[in-house]
Amino acid sequence: MSTHKKIAHPAHSTGDSDEKHQEQLDGMLLGLLKKPPVLVQQASAAGQRCGLVAIVGKPNVGKSTLLNALVGQKISITSRKAQTTRHRITGMRTMNQTQFVFVDTPGFQTLHSNALNRSLNKTVQGAVADVDLILLVVEAGSFTPADARVLALLDKNIPVLLIANKLDHVHRRSDIAPWLVGMQDKHNFAEFVPMSAKNPKDVERLLTICETYLPEQAWWYAEDELTDRSEKFLASELVREKLFRLTGDELPYTSTVVIDTFAEEAPQKKGQKRLLRIAATIVVERESHKAMVIGDKGERIKRIGMETRVELEKLADAKVFIELWVKVRSGWADDEARVRSFGYE
Repeated sequence: MSTHKKIAHPAHSTGDSDEKHQEQLDGMLLGLLKKPPVLVQQASAAGQRCGLVAIVGKPNVGKSTLLNALVGQKISITSRKAQTTRHRITGMRTMNQTQFVFVDTPGFQTLHSNALNRSLNKTVQGAVADVDLILLVVEAGSFTPADARVLALLDKNIPVLLIANKLDHVHRRSDIAPWLVGMQDKHNFAEFVPMSAKNPKDVERLLTICETYLPEQAWWYAEDELTDRSEKFLASELVREKLFRLTGDELPYTSTVVIDTFAEEAPQKKGQKRLLRIAATIVVERESHKAMVIGDKGERIKRIGMETRVELEKLADAKVFIELWVKVRSGWADDEARVRSFGYE
C-alpha cells in the first residue's frame, strides 16, 4: 500500500510536461501528508465485493453524467439547469467480482430555502450517512463556498475521493497541480482523481480506484440490474429532462412532472413489444409558464412528448404511448404537503 495519498493520473495526459508536473505534485503531497492513509481491504481472488458509493457535490458539477458513465447506461437525467436531479438515484454496475452501488444525489442547494430545496437537501444528507465511499465532485481547478458547504456535510470517518471533474475544460493541465496542493488543506481526502466523466478511460480508472474501498460481502442485486428505480419513475424524469432542455433558462427550476397513469399491456402478437401507456402532468407556477411549455400551436409540448417517447422506448425496450398536460399550481414548491404529494421525500 502506498505511504502517501494517491493522485490518479488522467487517462488523457497530453505530454511530458504534464507527467513532470504530476511527479512534482506527488512529491509535494508526500511532504505535506501528516496523517496516515485510509486503510482499505484487500479482496481475495474468490471473494465478492459490494458497497455503497455516494456521489455528492453542488448543483451542475456533472454528478448525473458521472453516474450514467459509471453505470454504463443512462439512468439519471441531465441538463444545464441547476437542480435537475431531485431524487436519490441508485445505479448498479457489476464487474468481475465487484458490485458497485452508486447513489446520485441532488446538488446541495444553499441559495433558496423553500420546501422543495429543504427536501432535496435532506436527501443529500441522508445519502451520505451510511456509505462505504464518497465521491465529492467539483470542477477541476475550482473550489467555491458552495463546494465547501457540501464538504462540511461529510462524515470524516468515511473515505472521500476528490473528483476533479470537467478536466477537459481546463486549458493547461499544469495549472491543476498547485490547486490540488491547496485542496490538501481542505480535507483528509483519500485520493485525488482529476478526470472527465465523458472520457471512458477516466471512468474505467475511477471504477478501479473505487473497487479497493468496498468491503468483501455478497452482492445485493442481480448481476444484470442497473437501477432500483421503476420505469414509471424514469418516465417522469425523462419528461422533466426534455422540459428543461427545450425551455432553457426561461422556465423556473421549480417546474415538475407528475405521472397520472402508467399502464403496461402485454404484446398482442408474437414478436411484438409490450406497450406502455403513460399520462403525465407538467406542473408550473404561473400561467405564463404554462404558455411557454405548450409553445406556439402546441409545438413545444408535442416535441417534449416525442423526445420522451423515443428515449423511453430505447430504455424500456417497449412501445410507448404518452400524453402530456400542463397545470398551474402557484407556490407548490413552498408548500410542504404538496411537495410530499408530488413524490419528494
